[in-house]
Amino acid sequence: MVRSYRKYEPTTSFGTISTTTSNTLWSPSSNTTSSARSTGAGKAYTAANEAVLAWDIKTGVLLSRWHDVSSRALVTCLSQCAPQPDLIAVGYSDGAIKIWDALSGQVVVAFNAHRGAVERLVFDHEGTRLASGGRDTDIIVWNLLSETAEFKLRGHKDMITGLHFVRTPVSRRQSPHTDEAVDVGDSGEEEEFEQRYLLSTSKDSLVKLWDLVTPHCVETHVAQSGGECWALGLNRDGDAFITAGNDSELKVWSLDLHALVELGTGAAGQGKRQDVLQSEGILLRQGKDRTIEVSFHPKQDYVAVHGSEKAVEILRIRTPEEIHRHLQRKRKRRREKAAAAGETLPAEAEEETPAPAVGDVFVPYTVIRTGGKVRSADWAAPGSRNNKSLQILAATTNNQLELYTLTSHRALTQSDSKEPPEHTRSLAVELSGHRSDIRTLALSSDDRMLASASSGQLKVWNLRTQTCLRTLDCGQALCSAFLPGDRIVLLGTKTGELELYDVSTSTLIESIPAHDSAIWTLAVHPDGKSVVTGSADKSAKFWRFDIVSEEVPGTLRTTQRLKLTQTRILKLSDDILSLCFSPDARLLALSTLDNAVKVFFTDSLKLFLTLYGHKLPVLNISIAADSKLIATCSADKNVRIWGLDFGDCHKAFFAHQDSVMQVSFIPHPVEKDESHLLFSASKDGVLKSWDGDKFEQIQKLDGHHGEIWAMAVSRTGETIVTASHDKSIRVWSVGDDLVFLEEERERELEEMYEATLAANLDRDARDEDGDANDTSTVAASKQTLSTLTSGEKLLEALDFAYPDLLASQGHAANPTTIPPPQRDPIFLALGSPSPESHVLSTLRKIPPASLNDALLILPFAHLPALFTFLAILFRRRMQPELAWRVTYFLLQAHMSQIISSGGLRAELQEIFDASGAWVKGQKGVFGFNLAGLEIMGVEAREREAGTGWVNGEEEDEESDLSKGKRKRG
Repeated sequence: MVRSYRKYEPTTSFGTISTTTSNTLWSPSSNTTSSARSTGAGKAYTAANEAVLAWDIKTGVLLSRWHDVSSRALVTCLSQCAPQPDLIAVGYSDGAIKIWDALSGQVVVAFNAHRGAVERLVFDHEGTRLASGGRDTDIIVWNLLSETAEFKLRGHKDMITGLHFVRTPVSRRQSPHTDEAVDVGDSGEEEEFEQRYLLSTSKDSLVKLWDLVTPHCVETHVAQSGGECWALGLNRDGDAFITAGNDSELKVWSLDLHALVELGTGAAGQGKRQDVLQSEGILLRQGKDRTIEVSFHPKQDYVAVHGSEKAVEILRIRTPEEIHRHLQRKRKRRREKAAAAGETLPAEAEEETPAPAVGDVFVPYTVIRTGGKVRSADWAAPGSRNNKSLQILAATTNNQLELYTLTSHRALTQSDSKEPPEHTRSLAVELSGHRSDIRTLALSSDDRMLASASSGQLKVWNLRTQTCLRTLDCGQALCSAFLPGDRIVLLGTKTGELELYDVSTSTLIESIPAHDSAIWTLAVHPDGKSVVTGSADKSAKFWRFDIVSEEVPGTLRTTQRLKLTQTRILKLSDDILSLCFSPDARLLALSTLDNAVKVFFTDSLKLFLTLYGHKLPVLNISIAADSKLIATCSADKNVRIWGLDFGDCHKAFFAHQDSVMQVSFIPHPVEKDESHLLFSASKDGVLKSWDGDKFEQIQKLDGHHGEIWAMAVSRTGETIVTASHDKSIRVWSVGDDLVFLEEERERELEEMYEATLAANLDRDARDEDGDANDTSTVAASKQTLSTLTSGEKLLEALDFAYPDLLASQGHAANPTTIPPPQRDPIFLALGSPSPESHVLSTLRKIPPASLNDALLILPFAHLPALFTFLAILFRRRMQPELAWRVTYFLLQAHMSQIISSGGLRAELQEIFDASGAWVKGQKGVFGFNLAGLEIMGVEAREREAGTGWVNGEEEDEESDLSKGKRKRG
């Protein structure tokens, strides 16, 4: 009989506040869901490995979590849509882009065309377009209304580091009845803006200006003299920006918007035009590290700049009046200095003011010192321009969010204060995660509480709700355990101390200097009355639990507390890395630095077995519940299973791609045949389960994006908890399905084959696109597994529907001689749809962003069948817009073959006639609607003529050009 195993599935992940792979967004609290109470401090959107988290900054509560179960890619970029703040664009490391709805927590639109991680995302001011820049050096402009890619811009030689749409005034229309360049619009109406230009920077040190109407590069400049450009910040008026590179150098640029308008209207002439982008000067930051981000305040004149250190520098932009006064003072000081030196300066006109330098406009304001290295900084609570305080949200690399409040220059001026501006850390989100990597995990006896310890912090979690119950300060923890009763947690630290913590009172009971060096491991005796610790000082010490009575100071009462009393000591010749009791308490196994494992009798401490075989030190050991097997894992990437009867090695297998950090049997299995199930966790980020009897791998559990440092298995093996370098704690639980070894191996081979197939298809498509270093505009295309699946489904639908259509047409032509066709069972199972309805349903199920890539899967031999169905769709008005899009793309993709073969003339003529009839009908509908709207407008003006709202007399548009006549710029 084939054996089955319980299947483990990822259930939840917690402990992560913000990861270093992406930026952080601030949003006002008014956009939270109705169930979340508004607190006024706003909320933050952060990346948590493959998920996006929304935090309430004031309460530190997790509001929502967005994660696509089908994707394991890391979140690399976040961007918020200004017209619709509930739409958040998220870029991933596999090149995918997903737009999430913050209210429903669902994906609205998904794109996938980048061949590298998405580094930058930006919406336009109307929220209808999205520009994305990737690590693959490409810039793609997406149309959010049609859910398609408009084009791909190529020209940069390295990853994109900055993107911004440029707002330019809309050039007004010219009067058709005069030769003058007259603006015939109403002089009182608000000026309109358009965003037809895109500004980009790259690691190749270039800054480029792109025209999005006739997609091409308008200008290219060298942004940084240091060789790389890492940040781009555009001011709120859109006429200046700052670029930053590897060092403290910030280059300030001006952007001539009027020249851009003339360039767009063709009024610049054929002569040599002036550059739109002009370098104005260089600023120097205080920090010498690489600049990561430059951010202008959306309402006030401040700029936030930060690198990878623990500081955010705030620059202030002087007003024109301040600049004028500053230049006057500089001129006065220059004259006084010359007079003191006896020199004579040339006379200057009083009304002439020299052009200000960059240092005269941008002045250092303050430096905010953060609690960790800054990964992202975003202005919070922009409010109005009259605010007396500023707020900035900083996400640091040590897994926390900090909100800083600083006094504005306006408030300092009004109070006549000469003190430098102060900043305070007003709020923080930090309790829901560790500041550094978790090194040890421990589960309580009832598997309800989880203790996780890192360097300086011990946290106790409710495993069911994933909430942090206690946070305690501790030493640099290396090992931990819950003591019997689950009220006390015992920690071993790197300094050799044993620390006892009371969970209920959140206090440190006692700190014992137990060893002279780091305590690498500890284990509680199966009887629960003692504990043994192993250290780098080459000794293992045995400690007994005693209850002692102590007097309460100032009273006559006494209180009882736990005390550890040393009873025995076992000295070895090498450092002890791990130790473990056998469940029957008969044996004690220890691993040492000499790559060996020594097994002693617990009572006499006499050597029983020595296990040799590993090539590098054994990092962890575990003994099965029946005390018959012992498993060891090592830095040599191997796991070995030994028999405890004679110390023979049953099996040694290459388990992981990196050092195996933890190995564990199920402590108290419910089923007897699960007593030899083994789990291993490694620095390659993978958790695996093994059959200790058959020596075969059962499951491979991917999920972590960094090294797994610690693992804990629940009492009956229902739950496994792992902690990783990616700051996450992941829980793996038993699901409803079963695992069969052959099926699991087949599934792994299928995944490998599908990934290889999609990669080969994409490589072929990339070769067809040409050299990526060419400055050109190409179509955005990428073959993925989803597009391959969609194309195969369409191919299958055509194979079923086309013969059915031909048989139906033959029967309709000769109903007396040809019997009714026998339909395929698939059509009967789907409810007997017509062939064209089946093909249309298959086309509609393909996402619009993947439709072109899916159509490329079709071979040329299937085009006649598809064109036949498209003509039917046009004639019957069944989604003619979709039919025209498919027809147009197929004509573009296969034009050369269609011309050379000449066999599709009849099908194409049929499509041409049917589509022409559809277009003619649509024109009639549009004309009818326009005429109806004009009649409704006339009726509305007639009704409002007597109300005083509008002037009832019709005036010609050009009758009074003299009023409000304005020359175009």
